[in-house]
Amino acid sequence: MNFDKIFLIGFMGCGKSTLGRKIANQMGWTFVDLDEYIEKKEGKSIPLIFKEYGETYFRKLETKYLKELIKLKLCVISCGGGTPCFNKNIEIITSEGASVYIKLSPTVLLGRLKQEKEHRPLIADMVDSKLFTYIQKKLNERKMFYEKAEFTFNAESETEESIMKRIHKFLI
Repeated sequence: MNFDKIFLIGFMGCGKSTLGRKIANQMGWTFVDLDEYIEKKEGKSIPLIFKEYGETYFRKLETKYLKELIKLKLCVISCGGGTPCFNKNIEIITSEGASVYIKLSPTVLLGRLKQEKEHRPLIADMVDSKLFTYIQKKLNERKMFYEKAEFTFNAESETEESIMKRIHKFLI
């Protein structure tokens, strides 16, 4: 298979951006974090966009900028956790490059997200017990979108190194 773009999808906190940077570096490609791209283009942080305009507005921005990014070549794009689930974005993702789902269990995600809640507008004010329920609910809702990815990697049973090698082998 020969792709000129890799889209990383999965729940917030699963490691898309960390892994994406490493994959791009290994391949000599450009890395783009969709959330960072939106912040740069809008001149505002994601939490501020959510606060000022709400989630619906943010999801429209995601789609707008995802459509901009598909014009790039030789790049790894880390999508936001909800990106594939709105405005038919999963169709854009799966048709414009290789789509990779980075999968983690709710328990592991809880451990990661508890540490960084203040940077995540959808969970910033949640207590841990509510956060776990939220993660389970959202994973269940988003599963059908995430599972449309061409490749799925379980980040609990595979190391980053292993995932990177397999992605490189499958895609290049």
